Amino acid sequence: MADIKRAIGLMSGTSMDGIDIALIRTDGHSFVERGPSSSVAYSDGFRTRLKQGLVDARAIRLREERPGILALLERDLTLHHAIAVHDFLHIHGIEHEAVDLIGFHGQTVLHRPDEGLTVQIGDGPLLATEAGIPVIHDMRANDMAHGGQGAPLIPAYHAALATGLTNKCEAPVVFVNIGGISNLTYVGADGTLAAFDSGPGNMLIDQWVEAHTGAAFDADGAIAGSGVVDEVLARRYLAHAFFTANVRRSLDRGDFLPPEKGEISLADGARTLAFVSAAAILKSAAHLSQRPKTYVVSGGGRKNTAIMKTLEELAAGQGADVVSAEAVGLEGDAMEAEAWAYLAVRSFKGLPLSYPSTTGCDAPVSGGILAHPGA
Repeated sequence: MADIKRAIGLMSGTSMDGIDIALIRTDGHSFVERGPSSSVAYSDGFRTRLKQGLVDARAIRLREERPGILALLERDLTLHHAIAVHDFLHIHGIEHEAVDLIGFHGQTVLHRPDEGLTVQIGDGPLLATEAGIPVIHDMRANDMAHGGQGAPLIPAYHAALATGLTNKCEAPVVFVNIGGISNLTYVGADGTLAAFDSGPGNMLIDQWVEAHTGAAFDADGAIAGSGVVDEVLARRYLAHAFFTANVRRSLDRGDFLPPEKGEISLADGARTLAFVSAAAILKSAAHLSQRPKTYVVSGGGRKNTAIMKTLEELAAGQGADVVSAEAVGLEGDAMEAEAWAYLAVRSFKGLPLSYPSTTGCDAPVSGGILAHPGA
């Protein structure tokens, strides 16, 4: 089989809970052989620093700027990733020389697509040197330079996965990733590809629960499960201009905010925000050319029973099924990390990472910067 690469993908998403790491073999086209994966949680102290980094990032006007704690935070984040790679390879008995590439997402600290500005902290050359493996990093910037939203980039990988699901799912299939921010990828029966951010995912629930309990998230949706939906509050969120705009756009963490403390009880707030997360997916899917028949769900949000129950009920009302990634033989916790490995191989080969129908770029574009160890 022509030019198969072995790549590691590293993802730290908007939930800022840790690093997802996954290994795949791929030709950057339709061949994907999925390998081991794991997650490494950030300490509470490091998560607190990441939150401060988001605040300091508001002062950024040029992508290279690192105000406040961001310069030191970028170095420490990179070293966290390097340690994660070393540990992962050791645990699985893989030699560093057997890995061709690392796809390094870094941590998004600022995303303003309307200004053509996106910043992911993470030092590619430092990671390459520390890990001893070539690194592809900064994969969003070129898309934005060509008029794109810079997100989502995972649809190219979803399209490859969809080729293996033709006997398991009724088309059209929509891949939904419920992370801090949710995004969806539509794959039509004829291979038509469309993608965009669909709304808040776990982000609001995480912020709401942490503000009230100190816990980083609502484990399994237990708190939401004991509450009821406040329809007035839910309608307020779903009336946001994001859902009705003619042009799909990517979201930043600040585009949606949790309710004010005291506005609603802890449980009812969590339940309402879980409803909003699910309803946002269906509301955004209404912009697709055809109604989906199957939703394949990945990301941490699939573990929140309140989100999944609501999504299943709303989708059933439109004649669609909702299944977890695992139900069709995929790995819901590792899919984004796998995607970053896949995108690294595509970047290395100069293949497109994004398309006009996924990010709004003016033509299919590749992206990313290659860093060699010791360079």
